[in-house]
Amino acid sequence: MKNFLDDDFLLESKTAQKLYHDYAKSMPIIDYHCHLPPDEIAEDKQFANITRIWLNGDHYKWRAMRANGVNEDYITGNKSDREKFEKWAATVPYTLRNPLYHWTHLELQRYFGIKEILSPSTAKNIYDECAEKLQSPEFSVRGLLKRFKVEVVGTTDDPLDSLYYHQKIKQDNFGVKVLPSFRPDKAMNADNIEVLNTYIDKLEEVSGTTINDLHSYLKALKDRHDYFAANGSKLSDHGLDHIYAVDYTNGEIKTIFNKIRSNRAISADENLKFKSAMLHQFALWDHEKNWVQQYHLGALRNNNTRGLATLGPDTGWDSIGDFSHGKALSRFLDRLDTDNKLAKTIIYNSNPVNNDLFAAMTGNFNDGSVAGKIQFGSGWWFMDQKGGMIDQLNSLSNIGLLSRLVGMLTDSRSFMSFPRHEYFRRILCNLLATDIENGELPNDIEWTGKIVQDICYNNAREYFGFYE
Repeated sequence: MKNFLDDDFLLESKTAQKLYHDYAKSMPIIDYHCHLPPDEIAEDKQFANITRIWLNGDHYKWRAMRANGVNEDYITGNKSDREKFEKWAATVPYTLRNPLYHWTHLELQRYFGIKEILSPSTAKNIYDECAEKLQSPEFSVRGLLKRFKVEVVGTTDDPLDSLYYHQKIKQDNFGVKVLPSFRPDKAMNADNIEVLNTYIDKLEEVSGTTINDLHSYLKALKDRHDYFAANGSKLSDHGLDHIYAVDYTNGEIKTIFNKIRSNRAISADENLKFKSAMLHQFALWDHEKNWVQQYHLGALRNNNTRGLATLGPDTGWDSIGDFSHGKALSRFLDRLDTDNKLAKTIIYNSNPVNNDLFAAMTGNFNDGSVAGKIQFGSGWWFMDQKGGMIDQLNSLSNIGLLSRLVGMLTDSRSFMSFPRHEYFRRILCNLLATDIENGELPNDIEWTGKIVQDICYNNAREYFGFYE
């Protein structure tokens, strides 16, 4: 029987151990998509205790605590940090076989050197030990980034963001690139006309222009896109239920925008046309700048009306959606490819039912200009766990080229999530080693090790152009 979370965790053979320890383990991290707050990096924040760095904002843990019967006062409410941690410690033993059980103890080991199992009986000592260690310089935000050999952090930012903190980070030149990513979801969301108009009013202020028609709206957004590029951005990102790709004319979109700006209701068809037109326009700008565009698809968000009204979005009320993706995704990509204006693209799937669909779709639009130009991104959100990662890797292996995958990302709001790269790397090494052990791949450790290093780091370094 193996010990829990030992050096060979998830590595089921000598071959897997060699691939991980000799090839994957020491590779730097390019975390090209996450939701880390740039102000905390700029200020080199020091967290007072483990609750502040570990539980605040982590809706994965919040969902588990709610499922375990924990009152909201101990999750997002006004209870003390210690009391909240104690409730999380009481929940952890009940998370057996949930990825949170692995992540929790992996993070305690990697950050704090704590190998005890978190439980009510160990909570006090662990809380106190972590609080003490968090006061040392190596546990500041920048200290943690360096400690985990993070070279690039790609944040997720609204077009209205001033990027002040990104500029400050660049001026400090502390050794890690922290680059913004253009996330214009609010600029195309016409589900609520009042909210969209408020957003457009703010864009007027930021851009210093009057927006009274579609032309001036697109110009203001394009100026923001240019501004992001001037501040180091090389990616866009879109969090959508599905791709929008219905037919429209420019005249229709002008009319729809005029209705929006005059606070007149638009029909469901007009809403789809507006979203389709805006999404296409963003993609043209991405191609113009040789950016990578990312599409996170399929999440069914804000399911709990009462929870949403109380706490707002991104607080644990989202789930896997059952949207139809194939035809719209094909039309969207083909429309761009037909004009030879399809940028490097990563599509992420949140429903395991659609893994093969997404993997197959990427192969339709690779044109030989860039290795892995169209990517099936690593397991995302609910698929960001052992089974989900294996499913994604298998679909990509069977239908595309696993060897060209640009690797893992945290997609996290927590500075304690970097061991997810290790988790992914261990799973990847074990998957390849199993095939070698079974005679399904040749016993060429040197070549397979190179592929492992490419997936973990080299492919991303080449693909995104962060070092140009």
